[in-house]
Amino acid sequence: MKKLVLLFAFLAILDSVVVLGFDLTQLYNFRKYSKNPIILPYGTGPMAKAVFNPTAVVKDGKIYLLYREEDWTGVKRWNGTSRIGLGESSDGIHFHLNSTPVITPTLPYEKLGGCEDPRITKIKGTYYLTYTAYNGSTAQLCEAISTDLIHWKKIGPLFPNAGWSKSGAILNEKINGNYVMYFGDSSIYIAYSKDLIHWKASPYPVLTPRPGMFDSVLVEPGPAPIMTDKGILLIYNGADYSHKYSVGAVIFSKDDPTQVLYRLDKPFLQPTKSWEKYGQTPNVVFAEGLVTLKNEWILYYGAADTYVCAAIMSY
Repeated sequence: MKKLVLLFAFLAILDSVVVLGFDLTQLYNFRKYSKNPIILPYGTGPMAKAVFNPTAVVKDGKIYLLYREEDWTGVKRWNGTSRIGLGESSDGIHFHLNSTPVITPTLPYEKLGGCEDPRITKIKGTYYLTYTAYNGSTAQLCEAISTDLIHWKKIGPLFPNAGWSKSGAILNEKINGNYVMYFGDSSIYIAYSKDLIHWKASPYPVLTPRPGMFDSVLVEPGPAPIMTDKGILLIYNGADYSHKYSVGAVIFSKDDPTQVLYRLDKPFLQPTKSWEKYGQTPNVVFAEGLVTLKNEWILYYGAADTYVCAAIMSY
């Protein structure tokens, strides 16, 4: 009898996960952690100015957070150089942070602005991390790979002839023989790859802003997309004409990853707290990390381009 009860409980958990992947209204059950922010700027080093826009992955039962940290050594209006730091947590909230960043600006196209806004996907034991390299005038979508989350091999810009490119979110399985990446920071585009290194982008957007809505000015991928039984779930960030950033979601067809099946009309996460309304970029919640641990989904987001926060949903 005990085994039967455990089996039904396990099946109920699986069903909840499937429902999350299909019914987008489930996302409104995310609740901001009551003691946000969970990571704040500190000291006089790489995290002195801000720490924000985190991505996340589960390894050996722990959550590893890769986040953008920023100091005061930049140039021009922004006045900050970004690096990518690493933290480790058993509960997803309290993190032990590495004393040194794991990805730093070492190449010409990464200086003077730095390495920004990571997004991570694990495929066959290898971690694929996309990030934005910013030289003070041009942003380029770049990639780095690792097997241990500490030592990273930089691949370089994924679209070196495109000019401006950002924000790559990679699905962890192939569709029709290709890996898929959603990217872009105005409209969202799609790119395909056989080897996760060489990418070919389609010139046509797969998701665009909608007049009069929370995403009326821009849409930008959030965490790595998730394959569900009903389609590909992509959580994305959207901005309106007041420059307020909120978080929405869309489901693409798993047979044709350019085809939108469902899309939220209202954001499920938006700036409401003081630390989301006030900072170096006011009125911003910006999600880039999503993991599941101990019967909870945890969504990690940047607040006002200054802090790291979490939103949690049980299942």
